[in-house]
Amino acid sequence: MVLPHAPALRPPRRERRPPRRGRRPGRGLPYALLAMCLLAAAPPLAAAPPLAASAQTDEDPAAAARRLRALDVFELEYAADPRISPDGKWVVYARSSMDVMTDRRRSRLWLLDTDQGDHRPLGADDRNATSPRWSPDGTRLAYVSSTEGGSSQLHVRWMDSGQVAVLTQLTEAPRSLAWSPDGRSLAFAMHVPSEPEPLATMPRPPEGAEWAEPPQVIRQHNYRSDGDGYLDAGDDQLFVLPVEGGTPRQLTFGRGPLGGAPSWTPDGRALVFSANREDDWEHDPRDSEVYELRLEDGAMSPLTDRQGPDGSPVVSPEGTQVAYLGFDDREQGYQLTRLYVMDRDGGNPRVLTPDLDRSIDHAVWSADGRSLFVQYDDQGDTNVARVGLDGETRVLSGDLGGTSLGRPYGGGSFTVADDGSYAFTYSRPDRPADVAIGRETNVAVLTALNEDLLGHKQLGTVEEIRYPSSFDGREIQGWIVKPPDFDPKQRYPLLLEIHGGPFANYGPRFAAEIQLFAAAGYVVLYTNPRGSTSYGEEFGNLIHHAYPGHDYDDLMSGVDAVIAEGYVDPDRLFVTGGSGGGVLTSWIVGKTDRFRAAVVAKPVINWASFVLTADAYSFFTRYWFPAAPWEAPEHYWERSPLSLVGNVTTPTMLLTGESDYRTPISESEQYYQALKLRGVDTALVRMPGASHGIAARPSQLIGKVAHILAWFESYSGDRTTDDEAGDTPR
Repeated sequence: MVLPHAPALRPPRRERRPPRRGRRPGRGLPYALLAMCLLAAAPPLAAAPPLAASAQTDEDPAAAARRLRALDVFELEYAADPRISPDGKWVVYARSSMDVMTDRRRSRLWLLDTDQGDHRPLGADDRNATSPRWSPDGTRLAYVSSTEGGSSQLHVRWMDSGQVAVLTQLTEAPRSLAWSPDGRSLAFAMHVPSEPEPLATMPRPPEGAEWAEPPQVIRQHNYRSDGDGYLDAGDDQLFVLPVEGGTPRQLTFGRGPLGGAPSWTPDGRALVFSANREDDWEHDPRDSEVYELRLEDGAMSPLTDRQGPDGSPVVSPEGTQVAYLGFDDREQGYQLTRLYVMDRDGGNPRVLTPDLDRSIDHAVWSADGRSLFVQYDDQGDTNVARVGLDGETRVLSGDLGGTSLGRPYGGGSFTVADDGSYAFTYSRPDRPADVAIGRETNVAVLTALNEDLLGHKQLGTVEEIRYPSSFDGREIQGWIVKPPDFDPKQRYPLLLEIHGGPFANYGPRFAAEIQLFAAAGYVVLYTNPRGSTSYGEEFGNLIHHAYPGHDYDDLMSGVDAVIAEGYVDPDRLFVTGGSGGGVLTSWIVGKTDRFRAAVVAKPVINWASFVLTADAYSFFTRYWFPAAPWEAPEHYWERSPLSLVGNVTTPTMLLTGESDYRTPISESEQYYQALKLRGVDTALVRMPGASHGIAARPSQLIGKVAHILAWFESYSGDRTTDDEAGDTPR
């Protein structure tokens, strides 16, 4: 379950000490190695077959070896955060890979020559480096790096000599770096902890006594966050630091979350940034404003004042205008984020994209200040486009993405050089993100990070499908993934995989989980039913205060459309989805018994219990429902999959992370116990240490797919085996 798109405001930072109870929550990635426990009274789930095994019989071993396998997940790489130098000659990017020994992702900085194609690593090999940022003159590179197990610090590298200086000795991780125009200072954001007043005073234990840990009192509104665990008190603040060395100076002191990176004014005297610093910020999570802060005296003044999010400000090159993203908040589930420009003092705000029925995700001024480069999702793809100050929009490139390895979600980023060339993460269905450079509409891909692994593999082919919904005839877009060595004369099992959000979109992007399903012999269907983003505001809000609903019809119509192609066995249908996809999967099995088996991952089962246990409870109760649960109980119940559990006969497995604070595991436990009471075959897979992003660690992605396939294979009727135990997750 993700929040509907809006200029993001960072929640309070994660805790920096052991948790008050239970396991230590992860820092975005869980700490514990993958282990799985099936809490079911029924016989244990059969061991998962190797992920290259086919749902077909008489598998050719040579063909199986050419398919994507479980351990291949550890060999995948992708490019992230490509930063083109001001003169356009170089691109530095974070190269992410998987460490099979530590079961974690790691990031190294690499440098590309955009003309000659020279490709080399930067920095020491033992560092985890992210957030590269060029100085205005291109002579230096700032970045955040940490040694294994160490704290994150600000570094600067001189590009001519390769010398590196560690600028800080911080106890909290810096983020959102921004160079001053003269290259002498760096602004950044960092969490500043605060100690709450104790509610009670405990007596001192006798010397040598071993008492239990003292009680931990929670009084803050936002007290835990998915992926971060229980939160320390405190707030993110802005700092400025001399690049030649010195002490960071704190610039802000208010309460409430900051937005993204600050933007310097050309004279270097002020920063423009976004934040939600209203008195009721905890209860009104979207009401952020754009502020200007003078460095000389710390004076801060708001440049916007409307109800709604105003974020991601960038000052124009000549310093007379500020571009920013936002919308007038109507408290709808999905609202388009538009591109605005206002005068430097906040006057004359105007929408540059009033006729573009898509949400803008990112904006960068051109060097001449006459246009802005933006990115936005459109029908399952992500575009880089150029918007003139008259609002004229020109698409420069699609295929931006490839940084979400598990499922085919959007993602990725771009940056722009002074000459108008731009670097971005480039993805296609058969490859994760590479680095590409564009000059207007001419695009060249500069890397091939996965050719050594995927160049000799046969992946499932990805084909677009469009079909009318049986509910109202609306066109729905989806994609069919066919197994390697697909034979149209055969009849394959079909696996319907449903995206979460629900305000999100799938597209023709690389997805390891989908490809592993296809490698196991399934035809996979994934679609963007109503409520998905990238099709406009009206389409997204078809599920406003009505989810789940007729997206069920959209999904079933997609299944029927694939069956009509003639190569799917209508008696071997399977369904799974995570988060919002878990909601829809549990809704589906409450409405039909046409699927042989289902896997419901990290779902919402009971909307009332969900909004009162989820981390973003102020948001969900305000934007997804007309009132609180005690004020409109029937509204919550009618939309809860638990209300349909009396109809369920489909064997249904639950799968959720134990540290999931977005859709807490108590939701899955409710459904598991309800199915048990009804005598429906079920199992509960608990993912130790995993947050809402179950597959954050490579072995967790493998384990997730393995257990889904094992559950489906146990109901497929033609289970296959494979002797290559090395490919079986353990």
